[in-house]
Amino acid sequence: MRTGHVFDVRDHGAKGDGVALDSPAINVAILAAEAAGGGMVILPPGQYLSFSIRLKSRVTLVIEDGATLIAAEKGPLGAYDPPEERGPQLYQDFGHSHWHNSLIWAEHAEDIAILGKGRILGLGLTRNGPGTPWSKQAGERPLSMASMPAADIDKLERSRQAMQGMGNKAIALAHCKRVKLDGFSIFKGGHFAMLASEVDGLDIGDLDIDTNRDGLDLDCVRRARIERCRVNTPNDDAIVLKTSLGLGRRSSCEDIEIRDCQVSGFDLGTMLDGTRQRTQELSPDRDRVTGRIKLGTESNGDFRRIRIANCRFERSRGLALETVDGGGIEDVLAENIEMTDVTTAPLFLRLGARLRGPEGTQIGAMRNIEVRGLKATGIDPRFAATLAGLPDYPIECVQLRDIDLGFRGGYSEPVPESPLELADAYPEPSMFGPTPAWGLWARHVTGLEVKHLRLSRDGGDPRPSILLDDTVARAEDAQYWPDQV
Repeated sequence: MRTGHVFDVRDHGAKGDGVALDSPAINVAILAAEAAGGGMVILPPGQYLSFSIRLKSRVTLVIEDGATLIAAEKGPLGAYDPPEERGPQLYQDFGHSHWHNSLIWAEHAEDIAILGKGRILGLGLTRNGPGTPWSKQAGERPLSMASMPAADIDKLERSRQAMQGMGNKAIALAHCKRVKLDGFSIFKGGHFAMLASEVDGLDIGDLDIDTNRDGLDLDCVRRARIERCRVNTPNDDAIVLKTSLGLGRRSSCEDIEIRDCQVSGFDLGTMLDGTRQRTQELSPDRDRVTGRIKLGTESNGDFRRIRIANCRFERSRGLALETVDGGGIEDVLAENIEMTDVTTAPLFLRLGARLRGPEGTQIGAMRNIEVRGLKATGIDPRFAATLAGLPDYPIECVQLRDIDLGFRGGYSEPVPESPLELADAYPEPSMFGPTPAWGLWARHVTGLEVKHLRLSRDGGDPRPSILLDDTVARAEDAQYWPDQV
């Protein structure tokens, strides 16, 4: 039910014909709503070609059923708002460091919303942008990219100059309070379909996102809920929490709930059209397709009180919790998780020491993690569920309850019994190569409790099913549990 002032963008000059540029009219309607003390700006059915739309406090943008907001191509019609001049951004890439160069953006706004059954079509957005200028460079890219030619990397990491006038996010929010996103779909959202940075009070529901890089990214967000969303991202993460230094200071992700969502790595566009195709095998990092829920990799700040419940992963890397830049991860509960066709490890916990941050950044911590009711099938046989801390910095207090892991086939290639520690490497389940156990591998973990663990595989495998290295653990009703730990 609509309340308050209503502003139809056609009354402010929008054509909705897919030919005329409509963002000037949409922005005029938004300013009119702001001047009226707030209201609803309506995009009726039609095709609205747009550059940057600037959302203001107490304004709701409604993309009605049958309406498509189309990201325009930089060119004769114009360009996107320029990225903010914020000085050197040393510890995160270009995409995490700017918000104005987006199709829809808001900064220091309160009580805003984007609603409706329409679609955002990111035809003119780019998924590319410069990487971080961090001088150390260790751990900047996944190890799977180590042999990638420089020319191929340059195609992914375009220069800052090349990004001028380009839009590289569908929705970007910074320093906002009380935000609601509900009901619409996004196709080809650029670097991020949605980036929320230091947002307090974020409610996301019933979105369908099928995009060419990241889906929903929550960076230093507090009091957030993501419910009933479908996010397909074969090339990157689907729903990811981060704590970067993008806004110039250390902050945290706290009190976040992800419920009843589906994430996947089907071919681009084939979740939205319902065909769910599976021809793409590799992501741009040359590992298998992504499409997962993750905490990290950007992890300068802490993650606290995170709950992930009743979610389904299809043809994607598994659940990943990673802190490598000095932040802590604690009090995380993941429950009732179902996975099919897992493209790396079904569960990956990593406490590392990339330490991409200011001088003096210290190793973080990971503790009080509970995973219960996880069932995974079709797991890549190379990668066990992996919990990997560091010597003298163990992962602490992990509970695994009612875990059922089914691996696709076996693996017979030689595998090192003790992979390198790789403390400063970019964290990915494949970073150690095929794991030295096929079902569960825990290294540098204290306080591991396992109850009702079931492991199965379709083929032979000479590796042990479970390997505990420098790990203090106890188990109850755990299949293949070693006699000596």
